Amino acid sequence: MRSIVNQDWRGAVVRRLLLLVSACLLLGFITGEYAWVLACGLAIHLGWTLSQLLRLHKWLREHKTDEPPPDGYGLWGEVFDSIYHLQRRNQKARGRLQAVIDRVQESTAALKDAVVMLDSQGNLEWWNRAAETLLGLKTPQDSGQQLANLVRDPRFKDYFERGNYADALEIPSPINDRRRLQFNITRYGNREHLLLVRDVTRLYQLEQMRKDFVANVSHELRTPLTVIAGYLETLLDNVEAVNPRWLRALQQMQQQGARMQTLLNDLLLLAKLEATDYPSDNQPVAADLMLLSIKNDAQALSGDQLHRISLEADPHLKLKGSEAELRSAFSNLVFNAVKYTPAGGDIRIRWWSDEKGAHLSVSDTGMGIEAKHVPRLTERFYRVDSSRASNTGGTGLGLAIVKHVLLRHRGNLEISSVPGKGSTFTCHFAPAQVVQRAR
Repeated sequence: MRSIVNQDWRGAVVRRLLLLVSACLLLGFITGEYAWVLACGLAIHLGWTLSQLLRLHKWLREHKTDEPPPDGYGLWGEVFDSIYHLQRRNQKARGRLQAVIDRVQESTAALKDAVVMLDSQGNLEWWNRAAETLLGLKTPQDSGQQLANLVRDPRFKDYFERGNYADALEIPSPINDRRRLQFNITRYGNREHLLLVRDVTRLYQLEQMRKDFVANVSHELRTPLTVIAGYLETLLDNVEAVNPRWLRALQQMQQQGARMQTLLNDLLLLAKLEATDYPSDNQPVAADLMLLSIKNDAQALSGDQLHRISLEADPHLKLKGSEAELRSAFSNLVFNAVKYTPAGGDIRIRWWSDEKGAHLSVSDTGMGIEAKHVPRLTERFYRVDSSRASNTGGTGLGLAIVKHVLLRHRGNLEISSVPGKGSTFTCHFAPAQVVQRAR
């Protein structure tokens, strides 16, 4: 197509030049001055061509949007007409694109969820009306601002800088503490970010009602359970005065009562962990000494099963947080390894650090866990095998407690397991939680 157009233009130019030369030769034949007439004709043609070029240059430099090119005739008339048709096609294409953009903006403006476009540095580029309601953004003064400067919550800053957006973030609204927002970030284009913000206040209130109910019921059950356990202990202490037929029943009642007390204690601990986002006592904890104490307790728990438990801990590495909560989480992992590892098995505990932060791993040579169960292990009361839980006396809350403790200490839990070969539970903590002791 382009070659045909070029041939037409070349043919038109050649024809016009031949016509000009023929006219000059004819005039030269009449006047007898071939050279002067030809030179004057070519000079006039060159001047006219330069004037048309100047008109085109001026129009390109000074024309307003959608202003048509100047009129012309001859070859330059065709040039100006071609430019005009290109301009019209571009106008139609821009109109179609603008209609699509307007439609997208209208649809996003109608959303109840906030939509915010950010560049690679987290600067605001565009947002819909819901973002102004939920986040308090203002048009146009907030354009180009860092979103972290407007959403002043350290958890959002950590979430954005971490770069791992697989899980959503829930924090209070920056303009209304009673409103709860859920943040989801998706990367696109040249490392740009699309932020979706939902109002999950109702879901959050329902979740709080559930937590309060569980906490209140657990607290109310402790008193009657303590009374029952006390009377059972008194009866068993005076076993001689008890009918022998009731001895086994009393022992089973005491065993199940102790199990219920453990369950209630775990539920109350979970309620306490969920009540706040960060531990109140955020002090450096000597993790190596804590792990040594947990190792000794695990060895006592192992008893005659003779597990081989090894500990490799960096003595110069401390972790900021609550010692009681960290002890609860770490001991849960180690005691689980003892419970689910056959007699004579190996359990390895490691505590180390690198450029990504601090890490604790607990590896065992137990029965392992199938891959389909791994994503749900930290759910409350989730059990791979209910018979295993009843045999080991577990409540199904241990890993849920571990998960919440790690979340409160800016950490996460990684689980890898091979059925028949064993499992490894690894806790990863952010560098901000790590304190290096002087060597």
